[in-house]
Order: sequence, then structure tokens, then C-alpha cells
Amino acid sequence: MALAFDEFGRPFIIIKEQEQKARVRGIEAQKANIMAAKAVARILRTSLGPKGMDKMLQSPDGDVTISNDGATILEQMDVDNQIGKLMVELSRSQDYEIGDGTTGVVVTAGALLEQAELLLDRGIHPIRIAEGYEMASKLAVEHLSNIATKFEFSSMNIEPLVQTCMTTLSSKIVNRCKHQLAEIAVKAVLAVADLDRKDVNLDLIKVEGKVGGRLEDTELVKGIIVDKDMSHPQMPKRIENAKIAILTCPFEPPKPKTKHKVDIDSVEKFESLREQERKYFDDMVQLCKDAGATLVICQWGFDDEANHLLMNRGLPAVRWVGGVELELIAIATGGRIVPRFQELTPEKLGKAGLVREKSFGTTKDRMLYIEQCAHSKAVTIFIRGGNKMIIEETKRSMHDALCVARNLIRNNAIVYGGGSAEVSMSLVVDAAADKVPGVEQYAMRAFAEALDAVPMALAENSGLQPIDTLTAVKSQQVKEKNPHLGIDCNNVGTNDMKEQNVFETLIGKQQQIFLATQVVKMILKIDDVITPSAF
Repeated sequence: MALAFDEFGRPFIIIKEQEQKARVRGIEAQKANIMAAKAVARILRTSLGPKGMDKMLQSPDGDVTISNDGATILEQMDVDNQIGKLMVELSRSQDYEIGDGTTGVVVTAGALLEQAELLLDRGIHPIRIAEGYEMASKLAVEHLSNIATKFEFSSMNIEPLVQTCMTTLSSKIVNRCKHQLAEIAVKAVLAVADLDRKDVNLDLIKVEGKVGGRLEDTELVKGIIVDKDMSHPQMPKRIENAKIAILTCPFEPPKPKTKHKVDIDSVEKFESLREQERKYFDDMVQLCKDAGATLVICQWGFDDEANHLLMNRGLPAVRWVGGVELELIAIATGGRIVPRFQELTPEKLGKAGLVREKSFGTTKDRMLYIEQCAHSKAVTIFIRGGNKMIIEETKRSMHDALCVARNLIRNNAIVYGGGSAEVSMSLVVDAAADKVPGVEQYAMRAFAEALDAVPMALAENSGLQPIDTLTAVKSQQVKEKNPHLGIDCNNVGTNDMKEQNVFETLIGKQQQIFLATQVVKMILKIDDVITPSAF
């Protein structure tokens, strides 16, 4: 820590408790920050693309997560370094905004910083590098809009949407049944989408998983699945044309709010108390029957006595259903959530064509399917798989696919994947750099170089010769002036991503460039780091 001296040569303290703090400044600070960010980017580099590797992370509780999703890996990694945390937030913001491309954005940011380090060694000022990057990113994003293609889809012709979702799923664990899962994701999004307003509410899509069965058994249910069963084993397991009372009040006698004590000193008093309780239950069940309900779904539990009465009166019931599920059931069936029995009226009941209980395998696992709803705006994707980890990873993959389908409905412009967009942007930025006077041109060339990191990583992860493959694709793009040529990761035999049907959303790609450049500019501008000392 630097000491300051007054005019008499006596040292004085500037920072409180400065002997307990470590301080790095100037070029050293920038180098240290760049190294931390590069370390995080290097971890994710190997999990990019269809042949990318998965990472296995163990939490302090011993829970194991196996994932290929950049945002999930960084969330679970528990990064301690401040700059490392910036990279974690970078992938998180890409996840929140777009839902896909979380690995690519970190790899791009890492490559930009790697190039910036070389420029710093040449003695170029960090601010000039940041300005050059900013100019280059504007050019790149503009070029993306020029090479993007719009494709038309409708609720009848969903194949283009399915193809784009398949590109997202091809880099995940579930790529062997990617067509089926992509189709499920697109149908789910279209079921809840408002195509006139180009708006999709993903909260209406519930993703539910159950261990057992195969990945191919995953299905889309046009309704709601609740992980509960009927409260009494003898209640009917299948109800057609159900009228559903959705309650948030318990099937119990009311309890006074104040502290109370009941003295019972004779059999008659006990009998009358029991009679009173039975009457309460009777009235409750009767109110449900009078409203015309044929199924009761309750947020709370009920006594055995209430259960027995419901069974006797032929009124099937489900208890302990969570609040979120209740809301989804209400949306799907067009019912109202009722807080008091007295307020139950026939208009407040939800309607469903079929409510059935389904059991799985040899275990006693049962789930309730509510199908053929009046307003089938809420749907459920029901995932099956060999173990819990596969199901969790499939849920994450489905989230990515749903986000891609939603983005395409909002903005149906696409660019071609396989690193073709990056190579094309790199060529344009490189050409533009020659026309820029001043030091910024070096930064722009570095930006173009950094954009090659994504196709390079794709080639590396696919077991190809990275430099040979990349240079071949670049020269082919220049010769044929075709921005759709990328890395042939799956050895299909053609470099043309248009023929391979590898698409990415335009807004996803633009967001990647924006976010990566912003974070890199921020890291480059830090020249003094004061941290509490480790000792």
C-alpha cells in the first residue's frame, strides 16, 4: 500500500486499516482482472456446441448437478473472485433476457479480453481499446441485421420454429430425441401465445418431471398435471365433465382466534360437541354439492372425518395443492379461487372435460391429470427420464427451447448458426478497421480476431483441426460471399448451415455481442483494486 507523507516527512494514513488491505493498481490490476475472466471463460469453452462436454458440479449439501447450460454451471460454481462474479452475472443476464446462448456470451467475452491483453502489452491505452470495441460491436450488430433472414410460420406450419428449437437442443444431453422435444416446446408456446400481440406468457407453461420411463415418453398435456392423488383411496379415479370447486379454506370446524378452553364434564356435552362438529362438516360438503361441484380441490388438508363424509356423499376431493398450481388450475378451467364456503356459486366452478388419476410403474406414485379444460390456455410439459439428474437437465434444456420459440414469435428474424454469423461479422469488422484512423483500428482488428473464438471452439470440441477448419471456412466465405457457411460439427458433409437447418435467433445473437462488449469495457476501465487482505 502506498504511503503518503506530509511536508515534515511524517507518513499519514489515507485508507482506513490500510495495513489489512491488499491493493493492485495500473496495468497489474487490468492483467489480474483479465486473467480471472479468462479462467471462467476457459471452463465454459469446452461445453460449447453440439459436441460440447458436460460439467458435473457438487453442492455443499452433496447434490450433484450435471449440466451443459452456461448459466447453470456458473451459478452452481460459487465463484469468489469479483471479476469472475461479473462473468456469472453476464451469463445470467443473457439467460433472463434471451434464455439461450449463455455459454457463447461468456466465451466471446473471454476472447475479447484475451485480445485486449495483447493490445495492453503493446502499450495501447485501455480506454482506446474500449472505444474501438464499441465501434466494432456496433458494426457487428448492424451486419447481423443485414445477413438475418425472416421466416414465416403460422399455427398450421410450425416446422421452421421446430428447426430453430432443434438447434438449441442439439448441444444438450437430450439431443437424441431433439425433434420430439422441440415439437413439444413449440406446441406448448403456441398454445399459450397471443399471436396478434406477439406475446407469450411462459408462466402458463408448467414443466413437471417424474423419474421413471424413458425420455421418449415425455408428453405435452393440454391441461394441468398435479403431483397429488385423491384424498380417499375409494374415490373415483376418473371424472368426466368435472365441475371443480377451487378452495383456499380448510375442511375443518372454525377455530376461535382467542385462547380458549372447553370444559366437558358430561357425556351429553361431549355428544353435542361431536354433533356440532359433524354438522359443520355436513354443511360444508352440502354447500359444495349445492353449487354443483363434482370435484373439490383444496389448498389445505382435511380431517379423516371430513374425508369420510366426502367419500360417503360421493364428492371426490384433492388436498394440499400448492398456490401456484391452484392459480394455473383456475386459469385453465376458467374457475375462481374461493376463500369461503359461503361464497361458492355455480358460476365460480371451473370446468374440465376429464380429470383422471394416473399411476406410474410399480410404485405407488400417482398424479392427477386435468384435461380438456374450458380455457386451455395453460399447458404442462411432462418429462420422464432414467434418473433425477437427466430430468433436471431436460427441464433446463426445455426452458432454453421455450425461450427460443418465444423469441421467434416476438421477432421472427434468424441468423445461421455453426459459427457462420461470427465468421461473417469478423470479416466485416476486419475490413472496416482499415478505414478507421487512429489507434482504434487495432482494437477493431482484435475484436474481429476475438469473434473467431466461437467457431474455433466449435471446431475444437468436434475433434476437427481448429485452425485449418476455421481458415478454410473463412476463405470459402470470402470467395463465395455466402454468410451461411459455418463449421460442420456433425460431419454432415456440407458447410452450408442453411442446408443443415442450423438457426439461431437474431435478437439472441445481437444480445450476446452487446452484453459481452459492455462487460469487457467495464473490466478494462478498472485500474485500481482494493481488497481485504487474505491473511
